[in-house]
Amino acid sequence: MGRNGNGRHYESVNRADVPVGRKGKHRKAVADILADLSKLNAQQAVKIPLSGLNGEKMQNLRSALNRVTREKNIPVVTSSDEKYLYVWRADPPKNTGANE
Repeated sequence: MGRNGNGRHYESVNRADVPVGRKGKHRKAVADILADLSKLNAQQAVKIPLSGLNGEKMQNLRSALNRVTREKNIPVVTSSDEKYLYVWRADPPKNTGANE
């Protein structure tokens, strides 16, 4: 890395010009999963073929999904096998009756 003409290593930019938010490469896949999930009943799961990830790692997609669902307060559960990633809405917590 070389220095630019003002003695700094990197170029500077006004903070007002910095994009806000995360637009990672899994953004469309996560949005598609959440859209499909919203159309399912409570006993169904979204089934994502790992072969359709175009070389991306399932763990990275799962992490991106986890970030978005935590931010949007959508409790989900994931599971996987050799061919698919499964995503479904978490069951609501059961009332144990301890406060009755």
